[in-house]
Amino acid sequence: MRRSDFDVIDKIRTTDPIEVGDEVMRLYVGLYGCRKSRAVERAFKDLSLLYHGKHPDYHPCDTEYHDIQHVLDVTLTMARLLEGYERGRNGSAPLPPAYFSVGVITALFHDFGYLRRRGDHKHRFGAEYTLKHVSRGSHFLRGYLPRIGLAQYAAAASQLVHFTGYERNVDTIRMDDPMLRRVGEILGTADIVAQMSDRCYLEKCRDRLYPEFVLGGLTRRKLPDGKTITVFASGSDLVHKTPGFYLNAMKRLDHQLGRAYVYANTFFGGQNLYLEEMNKSVRYAEIVASVSTNDALRRTPPYTLLPTVRPYPEDLVIV
Repeated sequence: MRRSDFDVIDKIRTTDPIEVGDEVMRLYVGLYGCRKSRAVERAFKDLSLLYHGKHPDYHPCDTEYHDIQHVLDVTLTMARLLEGYERGRNGSAPLPPAYFSVGVITALFHDFGYLRRRGDHKHRFGAEYTLKHVSRGSHFLRGYLPRIGLAQYAAAASQLVHFTGYERNVDTIRMDDPMLRRVGEILGTADIVAQMSDRCYLEKCRDRLYPEFVLGGLTRRKLPDGKTITVFASGSDLVHKTPGFYLNAMKRLDHQLGRAYVYANTFFGGQNLYLEEMNKSVRYAEIVASVSTNDALRRTPPYTLLPTVRPYPEDLVIV
């Protein structure tokens, strides 16, 4: 049985930066037959320091859903899709080693925008940055890549990260290099398929993503006529609406992100385990919606936040 803190093949512990980093580097060396990427190694170490509160400028991660397991799972998926692209490109443009590195590093920090600065006295919780976390991550990447020897790709990385969010339409993201644009489409794909194939995806939506939506202002929407409607009434309501989200996600994957998920078929030798696990989640969400009890969701996701961290107010209702 697949464990809740492991990837789709129950091989890599997705809560462990060292384990994920080693696997990503194994794929990199296997593709290019060269030494390990020092920039990628440095990025994994820096990510761990930042998310665990060991950086002098930032509070530790306090978002339960968008935690270190999520970013490591997305990064592992990103590396696998990049590997699948390069192994099965059949005459398409080659993926340079530097592009692999930049793609992986951008995946590592794609949700960095949820982290709060230690001098931030306006926001109590990282989830309050939901609507602008991608732009914050973009700004961070522009300054971070020069510090790890990738200055020439800093501007590109600051654009690539927008493929993971909804702050900008994909069509408005400017990438002069078609290969880098493909890396961005793969990144956006990795973000979607990694989280929806998580073994505890539905539990995380109910108990972790909904509170983030509340704090981020996504549970209600103001209409042009001034009226306010409820988008998600509770964590359970969010789970019940998962099939609809899945349909929209597949449209995004197919039409805006260029069906980059097919590279998983090459990586897994013909089988697309990410799509299979996504479909399982959606089918079970439909079952959950048809019953009148919350007992149908009983899996316990790994808890990766520090014991002293509070992810949201104690009186927040998530049922």
